Amino acid sequence: MKKISLLTLVFAVALSACGAIAPTPVPEVAPTQSPPTPQVIIATVLVTAAPPEALPTPIPSVTPLPPTVPPPTQEPAQAPPQQAAPVNAPASGTVYVDPSMNGQVFTNISFSGNSFALKCNPKEISFDLTATDVYITRVDFYYRIRDKHSTYVPSWSLGGTMETDGGDHFWVTYSGEAVNADNRKEQGWFDVQFVGINRYGDPVGRSEKIEGLVTYMTNCP
Repeated sequence: MKKISLLTLVFAVALSACGAIAPTPVPEVAPTQSPPTPQVIIATVLVTAAPPEALPTPIPSVTPLPPTVPPPTQEPAQAPPQQAAPVNAPASGTVYVDPSMNGQVFTNISFSGNSFALKCNPKEISFDLTATDVYITRVDFYYRIRDKHSTYVPSWSLGGTMETDGGDHFWVTYSGEAVNADNRKEQGWFDVQFVGINRYGDPVGRSEKIEGLVTYMTNCP
């Protein structure tokens, strides 16, 4: 019996001890709150546009003048039609060769003009001279045609024998058609040289090479 009471007393003491030492409460942690989501508010504002102001009318700085009416145009007076040149008319007056070109046996060398042609007037040219050597009984003339647009110098060709009065006067008329076809140029210088020959057919003397005084053409300019 005493044993049971003792146990009961011990048990009671133990309970008192347990009640005196209360367990430490664990603090509760408040849950983390997320920041509030921002809200976008769109506000529509109506603006009334003001009517455009009328631009001021520009004022001209200079008063325009009335248009000028040009005077009536007078037609120029027409020149009278020119008559066609006669066939074989010289292109110019007589051309006298400078005496320095005579050589030792000729004088008074002259040409009827300064040009002639194959297909247009003048179609002929005349050469005239006087021999100063009494042994000259015949005069032959030579020619060459140098193209005015080339530096090539061709060889000389025999043009023919000049006519004579039996004394010291010699002349010849030469046509554009008489020029060898291989020698013709559209525009060329017709150079000449005269050679005096005795009755035996030997050359006695000659003129200088007369260059750049006569133009030969195949067609009209």
